[in-house]
Amino acid sequence: MSNLKEKYKKEIIPKLSKEMKLKSSMECPFIEKVVVNVGVGNLAVSDNSKKKELLARISKDISVITGQKPQVRPARKSISGFKLREGMPIGMRVTLRKKRMYDFLEKLINVALPRVRDFKGIKRSSVDGDGNITIGIKEQLVFPEISADDTDLFFGMEITIVTSTKEKEQGIRLLEELGVPFMKQK
Repeated sequence: MSNLKEKYKKEIIPKLSKEMKLKSSMECPFIEKVVVNVGVGNLAVSDNSKKKELLARISKDISVITGQKPQVRPARKSISGFKLREGMPIGMRVTLRKKRMYDFLEKLINVALPRVRDFKGIKRSSVDGDGNITIGIKEQLVFPEISADDTDLFFGMEITIVTSTKEKEQGIRLLEELGVPFMKQK
């Protein structure tokens, strides 16, 4: 079992249950899933001859980071201004649950986010009304598995942490207890 999951079960559930005055520990908010999205539209559209190679390299990097093979997402409709045709691969998505989710979250919170240049924390306003949060990362190099020497292809990603709460404040409390680094309130 991952350290973050153990911490959640042994420390966070009792603390949040008491704080939120919940009748049962089963009512305590939890992380449902983590979704990692990578847009590859510019790269995939640019040059037809290298398209498959670029997609394979991006897919390999995402697999190494998340521990799971990404699903290629096609364009839903054609947009001539972007030279985009329906069915062209424009993104990749990985949905993490259970053990992989906790392992990825632990790596994100403790290793990757502190490596982001000029990182001061995540704004509390990033949490939506349902307690979910989306974090944008500009380069995959913040993850320790990816070496700057081994790659010349840089891409950003969007990480969405989906919680079981339906209230913003409960989502923020859960994420704070899990260790998500929020900006200091003034």
